[in-house]
Amino acid sequence: MFEIDDVQKVRSLPIELWPVADRAAWQAARQPRERLRRGGAASHLKAITFADLGRRYGYFLDFLVRSGTLALEAPPAAQVTPANVEGFLTELRSRVGSVTQHGTIYKLRRAAKLLDPTCDLDWLMEIETDLALVMQPRSKADQLVLAERLVEAGLTLVEAAIVSSGMSETAKARQVRNGLMIAILALHPIRLKNFASLEIDRNFIETDGAWWIALKASETKEKRPDEREVDAMILPALRVYLERHRPVLLRSETNALWISSNRGEALSYGGMEAAIAEATRSTVGIGLGAHMFRTAAASSAAIHVGDNPHLGSALLHHRDRRITNKHYNFASSLSSSEKLGNLIRKGLD
Repeated sequence: MFEIDDVQKVRSLPIELWPVADRAAWQAARQPRERLRRGGAASHLKAITFADLGRRYGYFLDFLVRSGTLALEAPPAAQVTPANVEGFLTELRSRVGSVTQHGTIYKLRRAAKLLDPTCDLDWLMEIETDLALVMQPRSKADQLVLAERLVEAGLTLVEAAIVSSGMSETAKARQVRNGLMIAILALHPIRLKNFASLEIDRNFIETDGAWWIALKASETKEKRPDEREVDAMILPALRVYLERHRPVLLRSETNALWISSNRGEALSYGGMEAAIAEATRSTVGIGLGAHMFRTAAASSAAIHVGDNPHLGSALLHHRDRRITNKHYNFASSLSSSEKLGNLIRKGLD
């Protein structure tokens, strides 16, 4: 069984395969400031933001590769043209929603500006504005699965793989990894960028028998440190993965926590998205995006411990709990539905 991101046609072109000028300009953009010397155009960005912009630009370049129009000798950002963007956007419309279309074009423009700060992209900003006007965020209500069900699903996947006698060692290791990802993310719903970048002994650390997720301020969107002790109920599955199954997947020198079953190196952001969607589809019947784990956590917190109004915002690392309630918490509608169901059942008795 292959990782979905490895076999599907769409991917982010790795930077080592970018046109020479793009690659050089991208590396120069990241140069830090030194005393009186100005840094690169991206020197002010957090590493995680810079990586995300590079990934989005890589999707654009991959489209050019697949359409046979990539010019390897072109100047930096010179291939961000109306014709190329029109083709790229046509493909985006066939496979992603309106919100992702807008976000991708917005980040493509930002990446192009980092590659060539002098380029005129007013035309691209107009496209971006038009896309913003027609954005229609999809409702999350039909995708909501509470956190406890996700934890159970993840640990069930782990247990089923361990006791299976009909799976290869690689298949077992992949299923244990996927189940563990679901369980940890359900209990500790950090952003997927951070979750995908966890490294043993750097931001995933063992201390006195406990494991901690320890993100620096520079790694988080909120620019605040985020430290979480991995819940004790996860530790047996985590130990099994680290001691027995991660070594089966590993074929390179990396401290990445999550390992690709195809390449034997760090599991990519896209590969993690695909693995989580596939695993949740097989266990809870809905292929969930990683962001829905944050919705699940906030809603579960509100349902089970509603007398602690700050728990949900703390779980999601928000300063203002109004953000949590507005974008993530579906507890009110769930509770109302449950009460209505109870009333109906009483009426039918």
